Amino acid sequence: MAATQTKPTIFIVHGGWHVPGSYNKLVTALEAEGYEVHIPRLPSTNQVRPPNADLESDTTLIRSYAESLVRAGRNVVAVLHSYGGHVGSNALHGLGTEARAAQGLRGGVSHLIYMTAYAVAEGAATMDTVEKFGNMDLVPIAFDIAEDGTCVNRNPKVLLVGPGPDDADIDEYVGTFVRWNGNTLYQRSKHAAWREIPVSFIYATEDMTIPLHYQKSFVEGMEKAGRKVQTYELKSGHCPNFTATEGVVDIIKATAG
Repeated sequence: MAATQTKPTIFIVHGGWHVPGSYNKLVTALEAEGYEVHIPRLPSTNQVRPPNADLESDTTLIRSYAESLVRAGRNVVAVLHSYGGHVGSNALHGLGTEARAAQGLRGGVSHLIYMTAYAVAEGAATMDTVEKFGNMDLVPIAFDIAEDGTCVNRNPKVLLVGPGPDDADIDEYVGTFVRWNGNTLYQRSKHAAWREIPVSFIYATEDMTIPLHYQKSFVEGMEKAGRKVQTYELKSGHCPNFTATEGVVDIIKATAG
């Protein structure tokens, strides 16, 4: 007889500039709690120049990977960080446990946890939010963008990490970052999985990359569309997976059971 899954599988969709290794601290903490964790690398971080992977490539990979988990009967909780929120929203539609159960299928994505992430609607791009709040002039200040559209963050220690860890730990974390295809920021979603899958949102109150008012606008948009959102708040910069790991784990445990 096959073993029963006692805890959901945690599926992390990482953000721009990040790679799976950027989440080692969070993955280790979750595994210590008995969770199985999956975190595939997004093609848009493959560093090929000119870039040959974008939002569509990222969406295809994440959907294929998630499908392999749910088809195996897994109960999956998706943790979406930063740009990973855009990818996960676009990729996970139709894979919710309710939608699959209605078809007589086992497994599915039972919850989306947006961790200071972009939760946009169909037809929207990540940069639409930046433009909405009148901050397009800050983009070249924050991002070093090459002619091919690939980019790095100009000051990741301040803009991405923020206060908290020791300098040596921050240096090690920032050392995992890579050049990323920033063209994805202007590409538009075709789907919004949050319309059909239960949602939580982790506010990072000190975030300088996706400011708190951006984060709250995503929650307001989802709730206006009829999706109730459970919110949590961490005093953290843009990377609570690194600077507020224990708090993130507690939220995942509260959500996932």
